[in-house]
Amino acid sequence: MICFDTGEALRLERDPGVLFNELCAVQNGQWVVLDEVQKAPVLLDQVQRLMEDCGVRFILCGSSARKLKRSGVNLLAGRAIESRMFPLVSAELGQDFQLDSALRLGTLPLAVTGADPEGFLTTYANTYLTEEIRAEAATRNVGAFSRFLEVAARQNGQLTNLSNIARESAVTRSTVQNYFEILSDTLLGYWLEPWKLKRSTKQVSHPKFYLFDPGVARALSGRLPYPPTQEETGALLENFVINEFRAFLWYHKLRYKIFFWRNCDGTEVDLLCETAQGFVAVEVKAANAWQRRFGGGLQRIRAELASRPIATYGVFLGDRPAMFGQDIILPATEFLRRLWNGDIVGR
Repeated sequence: MICFDTGEALRLERDPGVLFNELCAVQNGQWVVLDEVQKAPVLLDQVQRLMEDCGVRFILCGSSARKLKRSGVNLLAGRAIESRMFPLVSAELGQDFQLDSALRLGTLPLAVTGADPEGFLTTYANTYLTEEIRAEAATRNVGAFSRFLEVAARQNGQLTNLSNIARESAVTRSTVQNYFEILSDTLLGYWLEPWKLKRSTKQVSHPKFYLFDPGVARALSGRLPYPPTQEETGALLENFVINEFRAFLWYHKLRYKIFFWRNCDGTEVDLLCETAQGFVAVEVKAANAWQRRFGGGLQRIRAELASRPIATYGVFLGDRPAMFGQDIILPATEFLRRLWNGDIVGR
């Protein structure tokens, strides 16, 4: 395994052929891991050469795609398979999974197993600002980006209004667009697009932006020292369920896309996924008791897709599963168990 610290990256960037010379003697078919490969993207030509001439196989890891995408380097098209790693998921934690802790501190490994999870998350947020942003020269104004990060973290999972965020962050709208691009490229978050019906209906067109881990979201928003409020818990639970759904699809090589759906009157479904078997719709509520009105969005989307198979789920913080009409209502931990068992989306 080669881990690119600053010195190693500089050494190999000065003479990329050194990588070939050092690895060409590796036995055919053996694996080599290059960590933080985005720090030395010029090496990808040598990686291709080693693959083709010497039969070396590579695992290329990195925490940012920004430099790779922008520098016009060899992206190994047709020779590399993209994969993603997520924070620990509920299925990996098994009996150690605690939903309250996952919402408050997230599930990054050191936030789960470390002696000081709050200290780790605070350091992680600061490290992201200092190392990822400054090292890649993504923005010269780290102070403005820091203000934006706090605002974006507080609006995690809400409809993204760039103008409002720009005003709160005291930067221009175009700067906010660039900042969100930085978050996506450095894998700190992702866009969830609205799903559009084929026929003409009035629906929202703004996407939502979600951070990749609730604990990181709380650290960036400055809320980490405090217990989550009721409003905050709702956003964190929705974030966590969607993150787990994405991880399930990736880990099982299911290339289905996920969306949310929201009508112009505010009727909404938090997650909508079209699978080979039909649609899956999920509404998440941070309530201890499910109320019939919570299923308004599920009823509406079922009516909109009346001619197509659809399974509708309500996810909440209660203890007992229930049925409300055709809606399957599950405690959050039970929904996650069924998800990873393949009962929500078939594998």
